[in-house]
Amino acid sequence: MISPEAFHAAGLGLGTGLALIVAIGAQNAFVLRQGIRGEHIGAIVAVCALSDAVLIAAGVLGTGALLAAAPAAVVVLGYVGAAFLVTYGVMAAKRILSPKALVSADASGSSRSGLAAALATSLALTWLNPHVYLDTVLLLGSVANAQGAGLQWWFGAGAMVGSVLWFCSLGFGAKLLRGFFARPASWRFLDGGVAVTMVGLGVGLALGS
Repeated sequence: MISPEAFHAAGLGLGTGLALIVAIGAQNAFVLRQGIRGEHIGAIVAVCALSDAVLIAAGVLGTGALLAAAPAAVVVLGYVGAAFLVTYGVMAAKRILSPKALVSADASGSSRSGLAAALATSLALTWLNPHVYLDTVLLLGSVANAQGAGLQWWFGAGAMVGSVLWFCSLGFGAKLLRGFFARPASWRFLDGGVAVTMVGLGVGLALGS
């Protein structure tokens, strides 16, 4: 039977994890777009949730202390991530001018983008973002280990559950918006928002690194 302390730690982890990931960002924008298009969303959600689980576990194990001791590595990662985000943002801007890229998957269920490319983008948007190490590993890890012996993993488990719930809701729930995004103008609006978000985050990372 779960003790009240463990239940409280898990609930705190769930709330803290959701507070950190439920925000407009590069990863969420990509998951939303793929969910609307109906392309490889199950695999993408699994990759994002599993990546979060690994990062959360690393934080609970104390990897955050290593990151704090190696700030140069975070700076380098920041520049690499910034370059990737700006590139992805430019690609999204180009899609606004490309009508062929604005139509969702056809009725037969085929997808224009390959699974390997979609998964590679998911991994890059997750692991090349230095904020994920500062927030998920360092911050969540610190809060988890502050719960006391035996409770840090309950906190981590709660955070992992929050990640799974969020990505499933975002990815699979996006299909409710497909009617609106059946129009090319709607895709232009979405890709415009993605472009601004990605480039803005990229520039912010570069200036802050």
